[in-house]
Amino acid sequence: MGMTPSTIGSSFGPAADNVSSVPEVLRYAAFSEDPAAGNPAGVVLDASGLRAAEMLATAAEVGYSETAFVTADDGDGSLVVRYFSPEDEVAFCGHATIAAAVAHAQRHGLEHLRLTTAAGLVEVEVRDGESGAVATLTSVAPYTSAVGEDDLAEALAALRWSSADLDPVFPSRVAYAGARHLVLAAATPQRLANLDYDFDRLLALMTRRDWTTLQLVYRAEPAVFRARNPFPPGGIVEDPATGAAAAALGGYLRELGLVEPPAQITIHQGAELGRPGVLVVDIPAGLNTGIRVSGTAVAIP
Repeated sequence: MGMTPSTIGSSFGPAADNVSSVPEVLRYAAFSEDPAAGNPAGVVLDASGLRAAEMLATAAEVGYSETAFVTADDGDGSLVVRYFSPEDEVAFCGHATIAAAVAHAQRHGLEHLRLTTAAGLVEVEVRDGESGAVATLTSVAPYTSAVGEDDLAEALAALRWSSADLDPVFPSRVAYAGARHLVLAAATPQRLANLDYDFDRLLALMTRRDWTTLQLVYRAEPAVFRARNPFPPGGIVEDPATGAAAAALGGYLRELGLVEPPAQITIHQGAELGRPGVLVVDIPAGLNTGIRVSGTAVAIP
């Protein structure tokens, strides 16, 4: 299905035959205490009667970068969750996980959730923070892989960046923590701020390589990063606050020895879109341990 690219703003499991025509769609902003900031996500807490095509149509109608669909809930905190962008199903989405966990906890009172996703088991803790509900997800085991020279050159060309725009301290890699993201570190804040890329060219490359977003970062302080996330495969020019990419970055920093774990970093994202958000990433020791990403979530009126 086609969609005009917007700035926000493979199937998993069997689809049920019993169709619910009008699912209740909740809307939450993740990684912010302000409904008008952070990254908005749709949440359907009872999607057990929806087929994949109907979930995709619902996500397209909602129009956010992702909507989370709870397709099974056994009542004790074990959920099966699927994620759809307006264009396709994705294996894992961090901000929609935070949103769905807070929405579920507020209605059912459960503080510990176990989410079965296409990427694997993701556990989420929900607690009351000083300014509202805070959720912490623990990703699947992360890893990084090399990016080919031709693919890197094509990504830079699509971004209209040059190799001189990259910070040599942070090697370009593909990082995974439930979804695959190309990590590119900008050498200056100005380079990160000036994002004007060739949507179709980048989409073609990311589709070929199965990259969910680009994780474009700038290290402002030793433990503070700014990030931007082009998301052409989802039909979105830019995602305001990306939990899956934050987890992948945490795994990248650990695997490449760019932090001394246990470590914590803070990622600021979305300010350029008028939707600032804050993601807190805890990086434990041990290469096979998941990365913890925390943030607030608030209902959008």
